[in-house]
Amino acid sequence: MKTKFIFPIALSILIIALAGCGPSTIILQPQPIQRTITVTGTGLVTLTPDIAYISIGVHSQDASASVATTDNNTKSQAVIDAIKGFGEEAKDIQTTNFSIYPQQQYDPNGKLTGIIYMVDNTVYVTVRDLTKLGDMLDGTVRAGANNINNISFDVADKTAALSQARLAAVAEARKQADELTGATGVTLGEVQTISYNDYTPPVAIQYARADSMSASSVPVQAGSMQISTTVTIVYLLK
Repeated sequence: MKTKFIFPIALSILIIALAGCGPSTIILQPQPIQRTITVTGTGLVTLTPDIAYISIGVHSQDASASVATTDNNTKSQAVIDAIKGFGEEAKDIQTTNFSIYPQQQYDPNGKLTGIIYMVDNTVYVTVRDLTKLGDMLDGTVRAGANNINNISFDVADKTAALSQARLAAVAEARKQADELTGATGVTLGEVQTISYNDYTPPVAIQYARADSMSASSVPVQAGSMQISTTVTIVYLLK
């Protein structure tokens, strides 16, 4: 007698379960549009360079590769000794080029007349005392250097200056935001995004061949350099 009621009860449960699997409707509430303002500020800091980088080279040539090499080695060592004589440490003197190559010689009629061997030796020097730079250049020329190029000035530690430039850029951006919101009658809200870019261009001086310099101390002016930071800030408007 009890088994007669099993099938109707099971069927009722199945119908209820299937009804629960039917399609449903999700209602999405529209989100309010966030109003924002984007401002960009720039901070500038002027610095006086306290370090210099310079390439000093010796060029030799002769019909004999051996003679040209010996001459170059002698003069290059004299140049390095002269550099060290101004207090430069070995870690601040780095050889960046040593090369030997033949160059064919021709007469006005285009006939080959011989071969000259060219030898070059170049060192890259970091100068940490700029008061000695002019005298050091003069000393290296006297020692045999005849190629001095790419003197560039920099600031050894720019950490504090970068912080100052960033703070100035943020202050400038906030000032603009306050002015604009004040003029339009809206209220400045929280910061949404911040992006920034630091720019520190080196100050460089190009020198011609050292053999064209006078024998007196070389006048060198480090000048000044500017560090700049640009900051872009997006604020929420209330």
